[in-house]
Amino acid sequence: MSVRSDRATGGGTIYGLSVPTDARLALARGWLWLGMAALVGSGLFSILLVVSRTPGVNRLLPAADFFHVALVAHVDLSVLVWFVALAGMLWSLNAAPRALGWAWAALALAGAGTVAMALAPFTGAGQAIMANYIPMLTAPLFVIGLLLFGAGSALLVGRTLLQARGTGARLDAAGALGFGLNAAAVATAVALLAFAWSWVVVPTSLEGKAYYEILFWGGGHALQFTWTLLMLVAWLWLSGACGAKLPLSPRVAVLMFWLALAAVFATPVAYLAYDVASVEHRAILTWAMRLGGGPAILPVALAAVVGLLATGPLPAPARPWRAALLSSVLLFGAGGLIGVFITGSNVRIPAHYHGCIVGVTLALMGVVYRVLPALGHAAPQGRLATAQPWIYGIGQLMHIVGLVWSGGYGVQRKVAGAGQVLRSGGEIAGMGLMGLGGAIAIVGGLLFVVVVLRAMRGAGAPSAALGAVH
Repeated sequence: MSVRSDRATGGGTIYGLSVPTDARLALARGWLWLGMAALVGSGLFSILLVVSRTPGVNRLLPAADFFHVALVAHVDLSVLVWFVALAGMLWSLNAAPRALGWAWAALALAGAGTVAMALAPFTGAGQAIMANYIPMLTAPLFVIGLLLFGAGSALLVGRTLLQARGTGARLDAAGALGFGLNAAAVATAVALLAFAWSWVVVPTSLEGKAYYEILFWGGGHALQFTWTLLMLVAWLWLSGACGAKLPLSPRVAVLMFWLALAAVFATPVAYLAYDVASVEHRAILTWAMRLGGGPAILPVALAAVVGLLATGPLPAPARPWRAALLSSVLLFGAGGLIGVFITGSNVRIPAHYHGCIVGVTLALMGVVYRVLPALGHAAPQGRLATAQPWIYGIGQLMHIVGLVWSGGYGVQRKVAGAGQVLRSGGEIAGMGLMGLGGAIAIVGGLLFVVVVLRAMRGAGAPSAALGAVH
């Protein structure tokens, strides 16, 4: 049984999701717990990043280059595992209530893989390889963990696509959001196909970073479509949860999801047309990612923000949702704008993708705040819950502005410490702003964990209404 909470009015559409009240809620809770565990682990590794650069103390760590080892685990937990876990939560709520045994098996595999990846840095084995999209640690335990996580993700996506619910004869707001979630699963399936294809055809003569860079390039590009589609769903959902009437009909919303998905199908074309190690192969994937989603992001963002600004005062539970939505649009927009002006290989590149990734992260944080009452937990509210997205978002904005500032002086990416060779006061000031913003963002991330865990400790009656606030 499920309850629909959406409606179209003369002034626009209020978006909401269909939420089950059966065994799928427990499955969704499991994926949420995996996501939260990944964030906690990521936070611990961020502390170890600092420790690894502290003279004297760093000698107690299990690896000589523990900074890069911890950085690999930090990035993979805070991006790959966190995003897939939240996708699993949403797909579990949206899919039909069949093949639940396969769904739990997917969660078990992903969870086991996450534990293995988190423990691998402490074995003292393997080399840290800072490949794009999925940084890699060659330790056997990490490799096993990544394979287990990949198998769980593949099982999750396969089950999601096989049990996907249609939009119905009469497309409504809930059906449109369900279509967006299904489109994200399709994009993930393409990404998994690309990872497998690369693994089969990448030249075995390559080693180290060259090997993993090519291995993860195609699938990593395709995953960006997944994250974008999840973010667009979150924007519409959060705006509707705040009671915003959007000038965007369900049919137009579905068109936007199609536009955000379409370019992902350039991925198999790139594999069929060119060798995976060729410049042409990389160029097609880069071109597709730059164009894909762009035509959809701006209209959805404008509709969500305009609709939200037209609403009156919000009740206390809705204020954190509004904060997450507006900060997400701000950060993603800043990252996208920076990407337009990238030239050369400098720290403007990480400024671009940090802005976009954090935009997705903030949207998913808002989704967690919104879904907690439906999962039987207390609703996050109060000043701390409302301030948390802004603290995290403003800190990250300072971080990327500092990177852009430094990039204007030519400061190179993927270097640290003395290797940065900061000569002028402007370079030092830019990187200082970057560091201060990063510290504030870490505080904001920790506050999110505190707010959510506090809400999860407070039990409430599961609520199926995930639509508008009345």
